[in-house]
Amino acid sequence: MHIQEEATRCLLCKDAPCSKACKKADPARAIRAIRFGNEKLAHKWLEGSTEEELEKAEKACIHYDMPIRIREIAKALPAEAPAPKKLPSLEIDFVGIHYQNPFFLASSAVCTNYEMVARAFEAGWGGVFYKTICKEDISEVSPRFDAVKEGPSFIAFRNMEQLSENPVEMDFDILRRLKKNYPEKAVIASIMGQGEKEWIELAKMAEAAGCDAVELNFSCPQMRESGMGCDVGQDPELVTFLTAFVKRNVSIPVIAKMTPNITHISEPGLGAYAGGADAISAINTIKSITMGEGSEVSGCQTASGYSGKAVKPIALRHILSMALHPIMGDAQYSGVGGIETWRDALEFIQLGCRNVQVCTAVMEYGYRIIDDLIAGLQNYMAERGIEKLQDLVGELLPKFHRPSDLDRTTVVYPKFNREKCIGCGRCTISCADGGHQALEFDPDTRKPRLIATKCVGCHLCRLVCPTGAIGVSQRVPKKK
Repeated sequence: MHIQEEATRCLLCKDAPCSKACKKADPARAIRAIRFGNEKLAHKWLEGSTEEELEKAEKACIHYDMPIRIREIAKALPAEAPAPKKLPSLEIDFVGIHYQNPFFLASSAVCTNYEMVARAFEAGWGGVFYKTICKEDISEVSPRFDAVKEGPSFIAFRNMEQLSENPVEMDFDILRRLKKNYPEKAVIASIMGQGEKEWIELAKMAEAAGCDAVELNFSCPQMRESGMGCDVGQDPELVTFLTAFVKRNVSIPVIAKMTPNITHISEPGLGAYAGGADAISAINTIKSITMGEGSEVSGCQTASGYSGKAVKPIALRHILSMALHPIMGDAQYSGVGGIETWRDALEFIQLGCRNVQVCTAVMEYGYRIIDDLIAGLQNYMAERGIEKLQDLVGELLPKFHRPSDLDRTTVVYPKFNREKCIGCGRCTISCADGGHQALEFDPDTRKPRLIATKCVGCHLCRLVCPTGAIGVSQRVPKKK
């Protein structure tokens, strides 16, 4: 069976009945480990369990369709990874401050009061970019969330939420208490002003509250007033001036948050850098529209922010464009956009980010995902023999080149594993109708056959194969 597919079906219940039915095992935790990319670590939560016990767990499953096949998952798990002698530290410096780990809550609905952030800190999150504080009178719409879903899971998430509804003084008091009670955690205030004086006033209040840094929100896509949010982030000159104004008036680090709702993010990014920003956060949500009654407010629709898994490739592209900029080579970055698993976080780090911010995944699954973010990244580092997280920052940047510089003289043909192939023929359909007609389907054996003279190595067949039966062969020179 495909354990990731089956784990994705799991509802990830609170106080999971399947685990309550077991005395020696915690199948719900094992399934969560699989779901968030830690298949090799799942064994430890099933250790000592018997077939009978796991059968009881299956019977206790409350899935709306059919119970999760816990026994089959247990049998299909990959070999248990040997426990490393010592797990590497995830500590890292960001804007001159030392932090426990790179996993931060993004400025959003996941961090709107003291109790929420305190629970996240207790769970193991390294820091918070607190929900953006402003002097505007914020009144939210209802409903304000919508999702693009596949089964029970979000492919992407859409929100019409604006900034903190709390009084300014209340929010800064919350930040003061958080820093006092959790001095080892990163407490960063996100602010948005209207006009130079407001930006400076809010930044000074953040400094007075003891915040480690202040993030300038130049990127919120759904502000009612012009000259705020992404209106600012689309104007490089204004980004430069406002960053410089704030930087001159506070001694704590200043971080500029960029909008993706622009063609070249490096332009306002360079503006923030020129204005003295200590780091850049990217990205905020992407302006979008979802259709249907679920996204209406009193029969009306509007464009608003889009986040979640679907935006990660876009966020990575924006980070890359700034990280490779010839002038911004020494800038520091905080990565935001579609981060759900430790592998997602790793990709941002390998492109130059020193921490990552998570929002949508927390909204969907809760603060508990921090366990798998930390465990996954630590075990990955241990497997590679990497002792310091710093050594991963930007390590893949040298691999990226302009399209015109890529190798166009060689080809990699697909490689077919006939034992894994179940004979569905999906590869031949896609190749015929969306590729280069380089596969034939044998109706007797129900196996594909490659026509090498037509194959261009596009690998559409490999991507549509549901069983992973198509791999890659060695790269060879193109035939002339």
